[in-house]
Amino acid sequence: MESLVRSVTHVQVAIPVGGEDEARAFYGGLLGLAEVAKPPELAKRGGCWFELPEGTCEQLHLGVDPDFRPAKKAHVAFVVSDVTKLAETARPQGYEVLEVQDDETEQVYIYDPFGNRLEFRADD
Repeated sequence: MESLVRSVTHVQVAIPVGGEDEARAFYGGLLGLAEVAKPPELAKRGGCWFELPEGTCEQLHLGVDPDFRPAKKAHVAFVVSDVTKLAETARPQGYEVLEVQDDETEQVYIYDPFGNRLEFRADD
């Protein structure tokens, strides 16, 4: 059967109420993603959106969840140009970095300010 899915437009990661500034520091500051304006109606709900590089999923949405619980298992996996540099930059900023032993791919897990697990893999 042919898939009806053609692409992914965005992924969403939950953040707690009032977490936008910390989210901007992590996703915009550490990861270097450009924030994009949310439509006015959706902006009222809080959260923030970031643009992802061309050729990938279009956007990363950070949505406010009043009953927030961090995603400790479910995660988004990003391909990055320098896993080691990212990990070395994240640690002194207080972000938890978990090294992954994988003979095939260089990768780490970094937890955002809210405890959400994110995977970062080397650009092979």
